[in-house]
Amino acid sequence: MQGWDSILFFFYPNRFGARPCHLLLPGLFWGTMSPSAPLCPHNAGGHQAADPPPAPGRHCDANGPAAAGGRHRSPPSRRSPGPARPCRYAHARLRPRRSGSARSDCCELQKSTMGIKGLQGFVARVCPDACRTVDLKEMAEKHRIDHPDVLPVIVVDAMSCVRRWYTPESWVCGGQWREYLAVLEDFIETFKAAGIELVFYFDGVVEEKKRDEWIKRRQQNNREIANLFQFIKAHRKQPGREMFVLPSALPTFTRFALKALGQKTVCTLQEADFEVAAYGLQHNCMGILGQDSDYLIYNTSPYFSIEKLCLDRLVTVMYSREDLCRVLGLSMKHLPLFACLLGNDVVPENLLEGFWHKCLVTCSSRNRSYNRRTSIILAVANYISKIPCSYSSLKHLEGMLPLGSDNTLLHRGMESYLLPGQQSPWIPPDARNFKMSSGQEGTAMCRDKEIFQLAKEHHIQSENYAIFNILSNGELECSNSLEDDCDTEIPGQALIYRPARQHIYSVLLESEKDGACPLVKEWFVYCGNTLEQPELIQPLQPPIPGGTPNLKTLWFAKGPDVEKQRYSTFLACFHLQDAMEELQALEAPVAAFCCLLTYLMMQVSSLSLEDLNAFVALILCLRGKSAAELATLQLVQVDPRAVHLGAVLVRGLTTLLMANSACGFPFSMDDLMPWKVFDGKLFQEKYQKSHRSCSLEELLEGNESLYTPFQNLKALICKACALKKRTIQSRPRGNGFITETHQRELNPRFQQTHRSSLVSPYHNQMRGNLWRNPQPQGRRYRSGHSDQRRRFQVPPW
Repeated sequence: MQGWDSILFFFYPNRFGARPCHLLLPGLFWGTMSPSAPLCPHNAGGHQAADPPPAPGRHCDANGPAAAGGRHRSPPSRRSPGPARPCRYAHARLRPRRSGSARSDCCELQKSTMGIKGLQGFVARVCPDACRTVDLKEMAEKHRIDHPDVLPVIVVDAMSCVRRWYTPESWVCGGQWREYLAVLEDFIETFKAAGIELVFYFDGVVEEKKRDEWIKRRQQNNREIANLFQFIKAHRKQPGREMFVLPSALPTFTRFALKALGQKTVCTLQEADFEVAAYGLQHNCMGILGQDSDYLIYNTSPYFSIEKLCLDRLVTVMYSREDLCRVLGLSMKHLPLFACLLGNDVVPENLLEGFWHKCLVTCSSRNRSYNRRTSIILAVANYISKIPCSYSSLKHLEGMLPLGSDNTLLHRGMESYLLPGQQSPWIPPDARNFKMSSGQEGTAMCRDKEIFQLAKEHHIQSENYAIFNILSNGELECSNSLEDDCDTEIPGQALIYRPARQHIYSVLLESEKDGACPLVKEWFVYCGNTLEQPELIQPLQPPIPGGTPNLKTLWFAKGPDVEKQRYSTFLACFHLQDAMEELQALEAPVAAFCCLLTYLMMQVSSLSLEDLNAFVALILCLRGKSAAELATLQLVQVDPRAVHLGAVLVRGLTTLLMANSACGFPFSMDDLMPWKVFDGKLFQEKYQKSHRSCSLEELLEGNESLYTPFQNLKALICKACALKKRTIQSRPRGNGFITETHQRELNPRFQQTHRSSLVSPYHNQMRGNLWRNPQPQGRRYRSGHSDQRRRFQVPPW
């Protein structure tokens, strides 16, 4: 095999390729796209301002000025030297909020609906003076004059913004990752051009006080995703934005993308809005960019709306706490109690109904033209304005409310709004009970302070994935994915990757608790899991002769032997240590992709030769494609099974991230990012062609130089599967759906959730012709670098 070296530069195309010009980020600005449109439309119903009014679609043409006054920027010279195809983006599509669907992360809590229900809608309707249209460039210039020694900084609640950042037209197929990366880069460069520095915060935990809400939203997501698949099956196309769900794991990869783009990115140890508000206050930031009504309550930096942001002009709405207080007849010191008595993330609304009724009855200023929520807000404010600001008043209120056994709920809710250094007349200093940050050393599962501290630092700096959560409290969450629960052929991704996670848990925890490896609590969403309780998962040692290296070795030791240990431990988590030599010969992103794909083929027996062909063609044909080129790709139809498989593969990349973090980073995290190995539309195209039995020439876009790499990658994967007695058979599906008879025949739902073997127990149930591993002509090896790694050779591209 000649020229396999060429695959070593496989994944270093021109960074992100040509990108679309002057992206307007339409999801950031609801209402019409006209520059003169009001930025804070009144909401007659008193609902959240987050619920956007319909807006006409507008487009930003890469060949001309933006329809809404957008700028046109030529791509920087570091981009692809070749001409980019014209790229047209739909910029102002309506994106209504769907409860819970804006987060696809392990710690997702729908930011856009967190906080105080209806408060932002109330501000827009009843006190519009609190919605001030501001020019961020002008504010930045003023900030520089007032603070000449520091750059103006905006701290970004990233989980509020992810939904607005994802503007590529296609979203259902698994993610248009290179397009998305270009959007993020454009967002950053726009603020940079105005001299504004951005600091991005991501939720790093799901706090127990919000567990019930997290579960409720996951169940709502399940219903939404089921409806989404019904639509795809009926119409064979992507639905409109009214059914929009973010691509799986988007927040996770957004965090790494922003870090790769040179931004300060923080993963929190407790609730993100608290840390965002605290950072803004402590660093005298120019403002906070997000969409969470809790930022109206914190006494911190000015609060800017991401929903109302017009990126091209850097104009948005600033919500004024002072004007809100003036309308309510309150002062700033009243706002935390006001938030708690309206119901927030700490104090459930169902405990407050009786109190609201009393306020409504006694409030003489009730305006009958208001809806009930608006009337409640005004009545609660009226009640608070008439009671003394004292701890005794707070205790009296706690006695009035049906708090049950948790009679400190109101107290804790009030404290949650007090930032470091702040005092409250409602809670004297001797009654303060600040909760320690999540995962402190005293209660952590990891007793080695050096290990724990490094994991914590990497967590905060967004350099690892999920490791700190496991070492601190032995708990891990994963939200919904775009999986079709009616497709019984493919187990939930939570179950597919559980055996690998069990090995990862063992790597992290095997030496803890006097040799008895503790169980890990998993909150993973999949069909049949009610989420009433966490599942207790037993860590299992990966199959490594002599046992698993300890974390001290994997994380701190140096030298070629340790590098080999890290790599082999990583592969052992997927039962692929026998393929180490072949995988090390490949370019790192290709090796990681092959590792993931081989694991999938071993775990899911319903995956066929056609599925394998589609995935391998994807990795080869993605090479060198720019964001603009991928954006022009048009699909005739959308296949629901390919949607499902795309989501499963992307979730698998997060499992690679976790294994890589646990094993001391044998790969760079950048090598495991989806923009290196996956594109939703391109995979749909390859999947459909493969299942229609298209020729290899058509599958590989007529590029003959890809034929041998294609066969070699397939041979590597099939050989690894054969060693585990898994044969891959042909089963083309064409454009149809599998029958119920075939579903009953295959039925590979996981029945055992703690299997130690990665070989699927039903791998011989399939029918069809066995695909035999081809032996490429002229196969040979040659010595490589000083570590004696061998490199495959194929004809040059």
